Amino acid sequence: MQLNPYTFLLPKPPRLFIWNYKTHEQFEIDSAHASRLVELIEQTTLFDKSHPIDSVFLEAGIFVDQDLPPDDWQWDDLSKIFHIGTKDLGAGDTPINTKEWADRYFSHCQEALSRQPPLPHPFAHLQRENLLCLPPPADNGAFGEPIGFRQVLLQRKTCRSFLKKSVSLNDVSTLLYLCLGYLKEREPDTYEMIPGMFNARRSSPSGGGLNASEGYLYAYNVQGLDPGIYYYHPNFHALKLLSRLNSPLGSLLQGQHFADNIPFGIFLTSRLDKMWWKYRHSQAYRVSLLDIGHISQTIQLCATSLGFKTWLTAALTESKIEKLIKLDDLSEQVFLFIGAGHSNGETFCEELQSLLNKNSQPINPGIQ
Repeated sequence: MQLNPYTFLLPKPPRLFIWNYKTHEQFEIDSAHASRLVELIEQTTLFDKSHPIDSVFLEAGIFVDQDLPPDDWQWDDLSKIFHIGTKDLGAGDTPINTKEWADRYFSHCQEALSRQPPLPHPFAHLQRENLLCLPPPADNGAFGEPIGFRQVLLQRKTCRSFLKKSVSLNDVSTLLYLCLGYLKEREPDTYEMIPGMFNARRSSPSGGGLNASEGYLYAYNVQGLDPGIYYYHPNFHALKLLSRLNSPLGSLLQGQHFADNIPFGIFLTSRLDKMWWKYRHSQAYRVSLLDIGHISQTIQLCATSLGFKTWLTAALTESKIEKLIKLDDLSEQVFLFIGAGHSNGETFCEELQSLLNKNSQPINPGIQ
């Protein structure tokens, strides 16, 4: 019998709680249970299934009668609790279709709007005469790009209504190379004294030059490509099939089934073992998230320049995704999904728009 490693004690005087941060469960414990817990921590062999308190601990999952996985997390416990404790949230009762998702999301937004909103920014009250006004934004010509980089920025938009229309493998290839590939055009931009593993260059910045982010292509309706999830090899600009698709996309994204028509997308992961290797302090966890954000924006802008609309989400059903992309330990973790394809440009899916029309009340749609 062993103490569950995914637990921690949280004192909130006059009460004491024990959290199972992997299952998102918390239990209030009294002095008798706390005293017995200390005894068992000091000497696990005292555990007795017939003991009234021990049996409660076993039923609650605080103690487990099974082999435990190796603890391969190499930052502090605080970052581990945050990371594991925020995985699979809401995955236990996910919507089964777009209508059910829309009903729940609408109710969620209405409940949020019923609460007192945050105060305005301290500088929000300033008038124009109290500010230093900037020159007008430059027009397209200032960017020196025939496709108009300004237009790409203006046209990038989060959409939740996608058409059942395929995309070309050439477009997907272009996006993968420009956003995740190791750019051959930048190979001369290196220095002899830099170790070879740091010479790869992407279009997005990477903390410590580690290129710790990886991309997994979700291909649902790509011409010339079998539906499945593929690993993208950034050096060879090539794909490796990992899993066939056997369920709709929404089932991997906490029931957001309005995304089921998206023809392709990318799951972004972070190689935490690379970060652990170079940075021993858990502040580097922030860098992992920043790297994902940099690449995410590059993907969205590149997709927009190719004529696609985009949608992204961090509402992931990690346990399912990890199986599909063959992740079996903590050394690599999935953080974000970015989808792209042809769209009618609607911010809301049809089901949510219908609810809005009936209620005539605004909501906060989320990422835009």
